Amino acid sequence: MTKYEKNLKDLDDIQYRVTQNADTERPFSGKYDDFYQKGIYVDVASGEPLFSSAKKFDAGCGWPSFSQPIAKLTENKDKSLLVERTEVRSNIANSHLGHVFNDGPEELGGLRYCINSASLKFIPYDEMDKDYGDYKKYVDEGDK
Repeated sequence: MTKYEKNLKDLDDIQYRVTQNADTERPFSGKYDDFYQKGIYVDVASGEPLFSSAKKFDAGCGWPSFSQPIAKLTENKDKSLLVERTEVRSNIANSHLGHVFNDGPEELGGLRYCINSASLKFIPYDEMDKDYGDYKKYVDEGDK
């Protein structure tokens, strides 16, 4: 059994539905919507680094929002609703994360990565050295 397969078995129901079946958690229900600690957010299924707290902002939409990722994400056209959207997925586990929109703050680059909390695991800055020390530079960008 691979580490990734083990991680899938450890996901709770909403984490599995979001990451593996492209479900969406209810707005304002996720634990990272109104959460602003210093650190990084990784894919709950694979541990792949995805976003830095330095690029997180409050979009008021009910889901965690970021202006840019710290890893390359896969983008797909999503026509499941009446309007076409751009879905974002992690590269390693191909986990559904959420969507990216062009309505983010212009001063942050204009993008809004609207991400399900259920697809994320937060790694606090003080705990990053063990597995994610190389990613501290992305968090430190917010201190400039």
